[in-house]
Amino acid sequence: MGMNDGNWYKSSYSSGNGENCVEVAGMAGVIAVQDSKDPARGVLRVPVGEWRCFLSGLDVGKLDC
Repeated sequence: MGMNDGNWYKSSYSSGNGENCVEVAGMAGVIAVQDSKDPARGVLRVPVGEWRCFLSGLDVGKLDC
């Protein structure tokens, strides 16, 4: 799974100059997460269901997935 396999979106909560960002992309049943300033370090792949659980946990303030 490489950078060109999906549309990457940067976090709006990262630094203002856009260099220190977390990027995410939806790809074939997974959400891919990477460091925008160093994408060569690799991609974290999270199953869509687990990603939804993670986001839900953020919304309610607990992360017990």
